[in-house]
Amino acid sequence: SIMQIKVTPLGAGQDVGKSCILVTIGGKNIMLDCGMHPGYNDERRFPDFRYISKEGNFTGVIDLVIISHFHLDHCGSLPYFTEVLGYDGPMYATHPTKAIMPILLEDYRKISVERRGVEEKDMFTSQQIKDCMMKVTPCALEETIMIEDDFEIRPYYAGHVLGAAMFYIRVGQQSILYTGDYNMTPDRHLGSARCDKLRPDLLITESTYATTIRESKRWRERDMLNQVSDCVRNGGKVLIPVFALGRAQELCLLLDAFWERTGLKVPIYFSAGLTEKANLYYKMYISWTNQKIKDTFVKRNVFDFQHIQPFDRAFIDRPGPMVLFATPGMLHGGLSMEVFKKWAPSDKNLVIMPGYCVAGTLGHKVLSNGGKPQVIDMPRDEGGGKLHVRCKIKHLSFSAHADAKGIMTLIKQVDPVNVMLVHGERHKMEALKQRIKAEFGLPCYDPANGATTYITTFHGVPVQLSTRLMGKRRREEEYSALYTKRTLAPTSTQQLSGVLYIKDPKNMMVLDELETSQMINMPQCDLSFRHNMKVDNEDLISELVDDGAFEILERFVQSQWELPVTRSVDGKVNALNVRSVKVETDGNHGVTIEYSYRDLELARKIWRSFCESFGMDETIAPAPLKMQSATKQVKQEKTAVKAEPGGTTLIAPSSPTGPPPRSPTKPPKLEATSRPAKAAKLKVEK
Repeated sequence: SIMQIKVTPLGAGQDVGKSCILVTIGGKNIMLDCGMHPGYNDERRFPDFRYISKEGNFTGVIDLVIISHFHLDHCGSLPYFTEVLGYDGPMYATHPTKAIMPILLEDYRKISVERRGVEEKDMFTSQQIKDCMMKVTPCALEETIMIEDDFEIRPYYAGHVLGAAMFYIRVGQQSILYTGDYNMTPDRHLGSARCDKLRPDLLITESTYATTIRESKRWRERDMLNQVSDCVRNGGKVLIPVFALGRAQELCLLLDAFWERTGLKVPIYFSAGLTEKANLYYKMYISWTNQKIKDTFVKRNVFDFQHIQPFDRAFIDRPGPMVLFATPGMLHGGLSMEVFKKWAPSDKNLVIMPGYCVAGTLGHKVLSNGGKPQVIDMPRDEGGGKLHVRCKIKHLSFSAHADAKGIMTLIKQVDPVNVMLVHGERHKMEALKQRIKAEFGLPCYDPANGATTYITTFHGVPVQLSTRLMGKRRREEEYSALYTKRTLAPTSTQQLSGVLYIKDPKNMMVLDELETSQMINMPQCDLSFRHNMKVDNEDLISELVDDGAFEILERFVQSQWELPVTRSVDGKVNALNVRSVKVETDGNHGVTIEYSYRDLELARKIWRSFCESFGMDETIAPAPLKMQSATKQVKQEKTAVKAEPGGTTLIAPSSPTGPPPRSPTKPPKLEATSRPAKAAKLKVEK
């Protein structure tokens, strides 16, 4: 069957920020993430939800909302969508994501309303955040959740941050895998993304680092430690903008261990309150961390840092060296921007940007000229004016996103039919798209925001196969246990011949003849054939029999099919029997072959072998020559069966044909015998 998947990005289409992907699959409308854009403070910060419904009927249009993780560019507009615009349908996120989301949403609300001047009517309140979170249903890793009949979702571990998940979605026969943000490389506290070989119709993957292949993690860590150590030993201050959870814990682990080894006495600070919150959630969800953290957690919580203290704003102007982890990570407000304005004019200080910065943020401006001294126009909502940046700026990527190598690895691992790139920069996505097409030969798409992509999918018709038909040994009376819904492994191909029984469009079975007759409560009939071939030279057959031609044929049948073979000799009559196939020779009647319709293919192969053994040209046999008596009986059987209740029709199979002749100059003459044909076996169709 041919179906389509429709995809429209409302955010993260050829852009990084406000991830919001609308997918229509199997008649269901699904929203993948509901984020905000950190680079805007006007109406552009949220997705344009008017695309979904101009009348505001969002619950009637959207069947499901999925949040991949707690970063604001993936969940920042969810309370606005539910509490202000009124969506009241099902929403799913993992347990850590549901627990941590409200903390970051509240920080975002405070910064937007209290410091950036965004009116509260254009935002959401603290109470609306709580009300929104009450509507989110948490789910566990690799838990299959049935939303409706034939509509399921399943989250897989994505690395990236605590609680991040890739979501597999199946509606009927169509399926997609949405990655959200993921990391294919394990780090100091989280593992790498992992997923089954799902073979979805569509893989929607982030492409933040579409053309980047990062240096080794060990090299990046050593470089950062050297930069920080050199700066503080020369009396400078180090600012490391981070988000509250994720890279913050990764880099704190790194610096805390380095301070322990080297004995440095320079203070390391973290934004007040965030360390305690982080510890709480890492203790609560320790199962989401890597194996090393789990193993040491029994002895000591590695997130109880020995050399890291809470920060007070009074310390900003304190003289002397220090290291500060401050939020947010893109310098787009909050403590990190406040400290940056104070420390940036000094060339002794250092700012390390460990993550990706979205266009429009102060962090992106700082990195735009390669870290050289510059004059920056400050945003109006942060006081405006010009800022002279003389401090050293270093971009050391500790971002927990997959690089180009990781994206290609995931594609190979998942084995999709189509690939779609989102959450990336347009020119980089184009380069990765061409690489995917070249290396995998897969269709690849990278739609812009508001652009709709239609992806055609092709699917076979699923049927249940009878285990009896599959050759498993089952007693015929075990009728109720003869079927299985388990999908055949796609590692081998098997050719089966059976009867298609359609109970309804969603319940189809392929059965053997006996099961079919039992299923529809109808008698089973058999169709048998008998052919005779006259041989002018009667001594020829006797000589060939004496030379052991039958013994050769018997060994051949046993070696090819491992079927029991019986032979009989009665005077001049020699006979060989394999199941219903009987080959008989005598001096008076030549060669005779009999077989039932069910063994037609076996009869053809034995006949071919027989002709080769006797040095005779292969004829068109086995094929019935005289159908008069068989047809007469078929008509009688059809008449009798039609009288049965239920209106079932029996259809006689067409006459079987044998293999093509080998162009004999004078093919042996075939004659029908006067012996009547046996009861005709018919295919039964309802």
